[in-house]
Amino acid sequence: MRIIAGAYKGRNLKSPPSMQVRPTSDRLRETLFNVIAPRIEDARFLDLCAGSGAVGIEALSRGARYVTFIDRSRRSCQLIESNVELCRISEEQFEIYCMTAEDFLRQSKSYPWDIVYFDPPYKDDYLRTLDLLREFEGLVIVEHHHKNTLPETIGKLVKTRILKQGDSSLSFYEG
Repeated sequence: MRIIAGAYKGRNLKSPPSMQVRPTSDRLRETLFNVIAPRIEDARFLDLCAGSGAVGIEALSRGARYVTFIDRSRRSCQLIESNVELCRISEEQFEIYCMTAEDFLRQSKSYPWDIVYFDPPYKDDYLRTLDLLREFEGLVIVEHHHKNTLPETIGKLVKTRILKQGDSSLSFYEG
């Protein structure tokens, strides 16, 4: 895995040691950031189920102001920490929470993010977590298996676009 563009372009990231973690492919990340390019500059980005941290680090590389990384696996959180160190990202630009996406969102008193990226294991129940974002006003992007159909609306969130690439899809919601 590598950072595709921006300040950290070309940096190689450490990959998860387990095949249970499915990193977002370089190609899909490139497609994602081509779509959200006009919105990434100075954005506050929430990377839910962050895994290696590649998506959030790509966001910082392309001009996001701040990234919050969330993952329930201690091993993944250590991997994210290692990858932000590899890129020499300032501690003022990110935070890492080792907890489930649902627990993190339940504890959040507000939604200080502009963009939420949610990439859980494909077998997980997406809807419980997405329901916690039902009042979010901003962009929510969900990575999921292309055969997994997500609802058109979730509270204030309305699906505006779906991109398919290989076995993965990105569903874009606006709130």
